[in-house]
Amino acid sequence: MEEEQKKEMAEEVNLQEQATAEVQAENREEEIQVQEESSSQETPDQEVAENDKAVEESAPEVVQEETETETVAEDASPETGLTREKIIARLQEMVGDITIARRPELESLKQGFYKLQRAAQDERIAAFVAGGGTTEDYKPEPDPVEEQYRKLMNIIKEKKAAAQEALDVVKKENLKKKRELLERFKALIEKANTEGAPYSEYKAIVQEWKEIKEIPAENANELWKAYQQYNEQFYDIQKLNNEFREYDFRKNMEAKTAICEEAERLAEDPDVVSAFRKLQKLHQDFRETGPVSRDCREEIWNRFKAASTAINRRHQQHFEELKKHEQEHMDQKIVICELLEGIEYDKLTTFQSWNYKTQEVLALQKKWRDIGYAPIRHNQKIFERYRAACDEFFRRKGEFFKEAKNSMGDNLVRKTALCEKAEALKESTDWKATSAAIADLQKEWRETGPVQKKYSTQLWKRFSEACDYFYEQREKNTSSKKREENANLARKREILSQLKGYDPSNLSDDDINAIRELVDEWNGIGYVPFKFKDKISAQFKEVTEPLSGLIRLDRPRRLQGRGSSAQVSSSPREKLMRQYELKRSEIQTYENNLGFMNASSKSGNGFVDAIKAKIEVLKQEAEKILAQIKALDVEDSEN
Repeated sequence: MEEEQKKEMAEEVNLQEQATAEVQAENREEEIQVQEESSSQETPDQEVAENDKAVEESAPEVVQEETETETVAEDASPETGLTREKIIARLQEMVGDITIARRPELESLKQGFYKLQRAAQDERIAAFVAGGGTTEDYKPEPDPVEEQYRKLMNIIKEKKAAAQEALDVVKKENLKKKRELLERFKALIEKANTEGAPYSEYKAIVQEWKEIKEIPAENANELWKAYQQYNEQFYDIQKLNNEFREYDFRKNMEAKTAICEEAERLAEDPDVVSAFRKLQKLHQDFRETGPVSRDCREEIWNRFKAASTAINRRHQQHFEELKKHEQEHMDQKIVICELLEGIEYDKLTTFQSWNYKTQEVLALQKKWRDIGYAPIRHNQKIFERYRAACDEFFRRKGEFFKEAKNSMGDNLVRKTALCEKAEALKESTDWKATSAAIADLQKEWRETGPVQKKYSTQLWKRFSEACDYFYEQREKNTSSKKREENANLARKREILSQLKGYDPSNLSDDDINAIRELVDEWNGIGYVPFKFKDKISAQFKEVTEPLSGLIRLDRPRRLQGRGSSAQVSSSPREKLMRQYELKRSEIQTYENNLGFMNASSKSGNGFVDAIKAKIEVLKQEAEKILAQIKALDVEDSEN
C-alpha cells in the first residue's frame, strides 16, 4: 500500500484511540458518581437496595457496542416527571425484550425509584411527626409496588445473565471464524506472491469479515491489527489495473463522504451524549472503508477529523456545564442547611409557632428534593449535614409536643380563671380602664398553652362571649354619648346666637329674665365633644361678660319673679344629681363584678385589689358631689 494511505490509517487509529480513552475516562468517572450517589441515599429497606445492587453488578452486557458513557441523569430522573408506576412499566418492557435492558438506564431507574421511595417516606414521616409522633416510633408498612420492583429486577438479572452466556458462545464462535478468515487471508497473500490472486476472493474475505460482529473484547485489537496488516500486504502485492483502482477509489470516496456528512449532522445534534456515541460508530465505519485516490485522501480525512473535533468539543463542554450546575446545586443546598441550622428554637414556644415553622421546613425539604446532584466529592457530606439538621428539628418538635401534653391540665386552670375575670368585667362602664384590662386578659389567653380538645371549644366560647358583650355595650354607650354631646353643642351654639342679639346698654326686665333663663339653660346642658369644649366656653364667656353685672345685681328681683328656691336652683342641682347618680351606678357595677368572682379567684389577685381601690375613689367623689348638693339646698333655703 502507498505511504499516504498508511499515514491516513495511522492517523485514524490515533484519533480513534484518543476518543476511546476519553470515553473510558468519562465512563469511569460517571460509574464512580453513580456508585457514590447510590450509596448516599437512604432506602426504606437496605436489604432490597443491596439485592438490586447485586443484580446490576453481576448482570453482563448484552451487546458489546453498548457504551458506558451514559449517565443517570440522561436516561431517567425523578425531576423529569418519573413515577414509580412508569419505572415498573419500563422494567416490564425490559423483561419482554431483554436486549433493551442497558446498564445505565437500569442504574437510572434504580436511582429514580428509591429517590421517589425516599421522598414519599419523608412525607409520611413528616406527617406522622406533625401528628404528634416521633421519627423513632415510625414503622413503614409493606409496599407491594416495591416488591414488584424487586421481582422485575431479579428477572432482568437472570435474563441478562442468560443472554450474556448466549452472547459469550456467539463471541467465541465469531472469534474462531475470524481467525479462520485470517488464515484464508494469509493464504491468499501467499498465492498472490506466487501466481496472483483473484480480486473477487479478496472481496469475499473482506465481506465475511464485516459480517462477523461481536468477538471477545480482549481479542479485538489483536485481530484488527492482523487484518490491517494482511489488507495492506494484499494491496501492496496485488497489481490491479488503473480502471479497477479508480472504480474502487470512487466507491470508497462516496462512502467516506456520506460518513463525513453524517458526522457534520451530528455536530448539530442537541443530544450531545448520543452524538458522541454515534461518532464512535462512524469512526469504525470510516476505518473499515477502503482507500480513496491519493489527491483526495488528505481532504476527506481532514473533513472527517474536523467534524469529529467539533463533536468531541461539544461533548467536553457538556460535561463542564454539568459540573457547573452541580456547583450551583451545592450552593443551593448549603443555603438550605444554613436555614435549617439557623432555626431559633427558643422562640418556638406555642403550637402555632411550631406548626408555622414545620410548614417552612417541609417546604425546604421539597426544594431539596427538586435540586439535582452536587459534585461527587461533596454530595454525601452535604446530605449528611442536611439530614442532621432535619432530624434535630423534628426531635425538638417531638419533645415540645410531649411536654405540652403534660402542661394541658395547668392551662385548663389558667384559662378557666381568665373566663371568670372576663365575665366579672363585662358589665363595667369604666370603658377605658376595663378595655385595657380585657386586652390584657386576651393577651394572657394567647400566651397560655392549649388545653385538651374536649374543653377547648367550650372555654373559648365562654371567654369570647364575655369579651364581645363588653365591647358591644361600650360601642352602644360610645355612640349614644357622641350623639348627646353633638346635640348639646348644637343647643349651646343656638344660645350663643340668641345672647349675641341683646344690647347690654338697652335691656328691659323681660330681656334680663330671658338672658338669665338662657344662662341657666346653658349651665344645665351636659358635655360637648372634647375638641370643642374650650372654644365654646371661651365664646360663652366673651358674650356674657358685658351682661354679667346686670344679671348679678338684679338677682333678688329675679328670684322673686321666678318663684320658689327649688325652681331657682333646679338646673345646677339637677346637674350635680346626675353626676352623683352616675357615680353610684359605677360603684354598683364594680361591686356586682366582685360578687361574680369566686373565693379562689379573689385570693391574692391584684386585679381584684385594683377594682376595690377604684370603688373607694368613686365613693369619695360621690360624697363630694353630695356635699355640693347640700350646700345648694342650704343656699336656696336662706334666700
